[in-house]
Amino acid sequence: MRIGWSPYIGSQELELVREESGLSFHKTIASFAVLLALSAPAVAQQRGGDEGRERQRQQPSEQAASGGLFSLIPADSATDHVFRSQSGDMPYTATAGTLDLFGQDGNRTAKIFYTAYIAKERKPGRPLTFAFNGGPGAASAYLHLGLVGPKILEFGASGDNGTMPVLKDNPESWLAFTDLILIDPVGTGWSRAASNDAAASFYGVRQDAESLAKAIALYVQKNNRLDAPKYLLGESYGGFRAAKVAVSMKNTQGMIPSGIIMLSPLVEGKFLANSDDPVSAALQFSSLAAAELERRNAFTPEKLAEAERFAMTDYLTTLAGPSPAGQAAEGFYTRISELTGIPKDVVARTRGFVGDVYAKQMAGKGRVVSPYDASYSVPDAYPEDAFNRNDDPILEGYTRAYGAAFAAYARNELKFSSDMTYSLLNEEVNRRWEWNGSRGGDSRALASASTDIRDLLSVIPAFQLMIAHGYSDALTPYGASRYVIDHLPPELAAGRAELKTYRGGHMFYTRPESRQGFAADVKAFYEKSVAD
Repeated sequence: MRIGWSPYIGSQELELVREESGLSFHKTIASFAVLLALSAPAVAQQRGGDEGRERQRQQPSEQAASGGLFSLIPADSATDHVFRSQSGDMPYTATAGTLDLFGQDGNRTAKIFYTAYIAKERKPGRPLTFAFNGGPGAASAYLHLGLVGPKILEFGASGDNGTMPVLKDNPESWLAFTDLILIDPVGTGWSRAASNDAAASFYGVRQDAESLAKAIALYVQKNNRLDAPKYLLGESYGGFRAAKVAVSMKNTQGMIPSGIIMLSPLVEGKFLANSDDPVSAALQFSSLAAAELERRNAFTPEKLAEAERFAMTDYLTTLAGPSPAGQAAEGFYTRISELTGIPKDVVARTRGFVGDVYAKQMAGKGRVVSPYDASYSVPDAYPEDAFNRNDDPILEGYTRAYGAAFAAYARNELKFSSDMTYSLLNEEVNRRWEWNGSRGGDSRALASASTDIRDLLSVIPAFQLMIAHGYSDALTPYGASRYVIDHLPPELAAGRAELKTYRGGHMFYTRPESRQGFAADVKAFYEKSVAD
């Protein structure tokens, strides 16, 4: 997460060369980011058939005549490509463009940028998946070039070198089994509100969900895809967002979603923001233990299961009771230290609540770890400080390359050339976000998507839910999602709500083996959903 760029280009003055920066985890826990060389040469022709007809195209001259911010956004571009996989070649159309949203007065309030990948020879019933990242304030480039798109961004042999990233074919692209529409919410990517004042009507839980539901409805209507099963994919806050968008699709757009895939999601804010709450600490503990197993090259499902049992039994009950003393304290703190790698004296000082100290203490002297993957460490920039001041090694490190890589890909492959910089992560959106009618940490902690999940499962008999996590993600730990699923009414959850876990952290898909396993599981999820 980043620091300091304007979400607007052109409201008062044009800011055409603003470098994307970010907001690190220690500055705000709310910012979750979290969060394609095509097999055949792209046909760079601008054309208006098939998927090209879904948009009301605005010619550059018409845009320029309107003036202001939207004049910087080019006309939609549709290009032809071929996706090559083990099952054979699949011709598809890629469309990079925008959808217009209008206010009650008939004036345009926003343009929402999207990229659509549509198979040319699709069978009836082929799914349509709408994907977005989180933040709030994150663009979809993470999912786009990291997981689902026909191209994948690789970070060198070490997997963490963002200085010379390489864009390659993605054989695990979800295009093999679903059409894809990747959406940048207002204020991210190339999506913009008409003005600074207009942005206020998009920067909030409810407003955001309604605007994305409208964008989805517009796309479906313009492309005559009402009969396609419609799925939502959301990462981090985007998982929370997906539940809210699904409800808005149903209630305000009359469109019934078939299912949701939540990737490393925020589901219950109360489990993420309370470092001194016994339940929150217990739900995070297994992720810290998984990270220590990874550091020691000792990870096995059996060893992790042992840590999970400790987390939900002795660890939870001891934290919930009075502080242990004597031999009981000695044994308890020793066990925590062994499982997490955090020095025993630090564990004792915090009485076993290690959620605020693991980043600085668990990787050894002079190093810090990322909450996005607690097994990943870098040299500590501030070793003299007792608490972590470091920029996040993952979010402010190599994954920042997704922004520039997507802008180059859009220009070179999709033929969408914008004079506006691509905003990968927008701190201003995050700062202005409205949670439950107000702003700030207290409201964030009350954020909940559990009731939305229950309602969707209850009133849509065919609705399916998959939640996917990396084991060593300490930011949105898999234990929290397991708790949510385990506490769904069995009549709703049985055979319809599942948790999948993989090696890695918040963006576990940067590990090839985890990305491959996830793609196989998602394909089975779609096949089961369509069959049901």
